[in-house]
Amino acid sequence: MCPAALCRDCLAAFDGAGQRCPTCRSPRTIAHAELDSLAIAHLDCDAFYASVEKRDDPALADRPVIIGGGKRGVVSTACYIARLSGVKSAMPMFKALRLCPEAVVVRPRMEHYVAVSRQIRAMMLELTPLVEPLSLDEAFLDLSGTERLHGATPAGVLARLQARIERELGLTVSIGLSHNKFLAKIASERDKPRGFCLIGRAETAAFLAAQPARLIWGVGAAAAASLEAEGLRTLGDIRARDRAQLIRRFGAQGDRLWRLAQGEDARPVSPDRAMKSISHETTFDEDIGDPVALRRQLWALCEQLSARAKARDLGGSVVTLKLRRADFRLLSRRQTLDAPTQMADRLYRTARPMLDRDVHSGPFRLIGIGLQNLSASESADPGDDLLDAAAQKRLAAERATDRIRARFGPKSIRLGRSLP
Repeated sequence: MCPAALCRDCLAAFDGAGQRCPTCRSPRTIAHAELDSLAIAHLDCDAFYASVEKRDDPALADRPVIIGGGKRGVVSTACYIARLSGVKSAMPMFKALRLCPEAVVVRPRMEHYVAVSRQIRAMMLELTPLVEPLSLDEAFLDLSGTERLHGATPAGVLARLQARIERELGLTVSIGLSHNKFLAKIASERDKPRGFCLIGRAETAAFLAAQPARLIWGVGAAAAASLEAEGLRTLGDIRARDRAQLIRRFGAQGDRLWRLAQGEDARPVSPDRAMKSISHETTFDEDIGDPVALRRQLWALCEQLSARAKARDLGGSVVTLKLRRADFRLLSRRQTLDAPTQMADRLYRTARPMLDRDVHSGPFRLIGIGLQNLSASESADPGDDLLDAAAQKRLAAERATDRIRARFGPKSIRLGRSLP
């Protein structure tokens, strides 16, 4: 019996594998025995920040692009051309430029990326309310039970979404489709960029057997070394080990490792999955000790953090400040608010006294601002005392600034405290 197949270009459904679409002759087809029954998906934008910059500036289309900044900063992301030279996310900029000296370095425009991310999320929410964002550029979707609503299987709906994002936004995404979140996320990484990969129930055990233990979320270099010392190099090794023995050796994580190695993941796609914190930081090209310059940097970070909180409709009741000195010593400070906020002005007014108390410890090579104890923005206060007229004027001004930027772009208006 021929497996069900789908054309990713004209979206025609047909029977057969390893052949061109009989309708449009496109070679971009997917065929799988479980094509019509899998419903848990992971959508991942391809080199998101870099792709947005290339879309906005066609002159960058065929050039290696690195999103980051400064000789002492790190790579936020790199386009696929730059990745061919070995450039990776979180790599120090000096190393990335040594590997790819011809790269074009673009400073990140977080407010703009947030706006584009919201467009993609809106498209996903048109298909199902069960959308669980993981970051600006990736999310899980559960399309179970949506066939009658959309007149198509989840695979067909996702192929349509993939084509729509490319057509309307000029960006490409990769999709993984499976029977749980763990496998869907693995699948989305297997055919990048512009990919569409499926992992079915029948093939799960055979597929996972030879995969390295590091494929499991949270298993980094140290954890992988500990597992290897126990003779557990692959997921097949973990699956073959006695479950109780793993629990005795690694506690609750041992049970988690065993279940994922079996391909078991009972976590639902949850649109209400709570984020623990959001933050922004920047590393300077040269150490900064000047209080005025540090306050200006702090304000810029507060605006970026506020944009992310607003994009996610979140407020936070704990503001954190991070300072790294020239000798790499890290200073961390926090202040609890009487109510959550997402407003840049209140973030700055909370963090600035913490900065001023430590400014004598400079110069600094890095500054960061964060929000913790996040909650829905409906529960966030408007930024200050409701009876404080000055606070309400600041709130009104910031809301007006948000509206102007939403209409005319993130650089259309700047506050005086951000100017050199």
